[in-house]
Amino acid sequence: MTLPNFEENLAKYAHLIVAEGVNTKENDTVVVKIAADQYQLARLIVREAYAAGAKNVVVQWQDDIIKKEFISHADKEIVAAVNPFERDQDAALIEENASRITIVSSAPTALEGVPAERLQAWQKAYDEFMAPVRKYTSSNRTSWTIAAAASAEWAAVVFPGMDSSEEQMDALWDAIFKATRIYNDDPVAAWQEHDNTLHTKADMMNEIQYDALHYTAPGTDLTIGLPENHIWAGGSSKNITNSEVFMANMPTEEIFTAPDYRRINGYVTSTKPLSYAGNLINNFKLTFKDGQIIDVEAEEGEEVLKDLIATDKGSKSLGEVALVPDPSPISQSGIIFFNTLFDENASDHLAIGNSYAFTIENGTDMTNEELLEHGMNRSSVHVDFMIGSDKMDIDGIRKDGTIDPVFRNGDWA
Repeated sequence: MTLPNFEENLAKYAHLIVAEGVNTKENDTVVVKIAADQYQLARLIVREAYAAGAKNVVVQWQDDIIKKEFISHADKEIVAAVNPFERDQDAALIEENASRITIVSSAPTALEGVPAERLQAWQKAYDEFMAPVRKYTSSNRTSWTIAAAASAEWAAVVFPGMDSSEEQMDALWDAIFKATRIYNDDPVAAWQEHDNTLHTKADMMNEIQYDALHYTAPGTDLTIGLPENHIWAGGSSKNITNSEVFMANMPTEEIFTAPDYRRINGYVTSTKPLSYAGNLINNFKLTFKDGQIIDVEAEEGEEVLKDLIATDKGSKSLGEVALVPDPSPISQSGIIFFNTLFDENASDHLAIGNSYAFTIENGTDMTNEELLEHGMNRSSVHVDFMIGSDKMDIDGIRKDGTIDPVFRNGDWA
């Protein structure tokens, strides 16, 4: 690396992830899910967690090449099954209320070329395996965060025009540090100030309680109903088990809530590529009727998208509505990251699949059946896709039919 002060900034990044991301405290158990080639950042995160008082830090190493070889060549029955060792380990960690740090660094095409039927079988098993963890985190029963690290493969996709891998890596790390406010003198204080701004916007939307949102833009004319007593969230969240505050996504520029999965009508067109299951899905359009996706078109990755939508009953509808102003720093950087963690924070977005229980009043105390009765979608998947641009207009529709401008030309009205 030739990026100035890289070692110092990486250490600041690790501190931010532990202190602001999951807010590690005395006697916490912390899980770190991270690629094996990110060992330098992993070591720093482990050191910071123990310094903050953690009693145990469990590192779950990942490797895209090994994963691809496994999916492509292992016995089909094993590929399509949940690994009992990994299942039992995660069940024990859930029982212990472990905090979870996930560091993403995969290339968006990491699994490209894997036979479709094997990829589909593995993805189904993986979603089944992750379902308890997603239920646990989506109800904020623990502290969790997702952050990123630059890899050579990912950097090559984001900055293909640069002359060397080193230049690409420097550029991607620089973009990550900028997006996560690492270049500030005190990144934690900078995040806390940003957090206050996001909460102010969420409070405004919560006070109004729109009945629906109407999106219009080139290729989009979509009306999304909102559940009664829905809650807009943004920035930090609260762990309902111990009341500690944590930051689920770093970076984040969004406020979000749940749609009423039964009241979605019209069509919507993506504005940025979606990386899913190691494949790119690009330039796609979804058509909805009475909350269900009834038609799918995509220039690239259409079969992968159709497989996602066919995962279960809930994957045929939406679980998240998120507002992100086009003037956000990530959008204005002009970089397409081909990574949802970043690209969703440059753009209004929606999510196929599961809704977050904490985005409706008393939702974390409801059963799945009760959540469904309130219009909250349930699914084993939650996949964000980007729909925003500087041409996006959004109207808020009140229960009495009054229409207010919420976004005009991609920014708050």
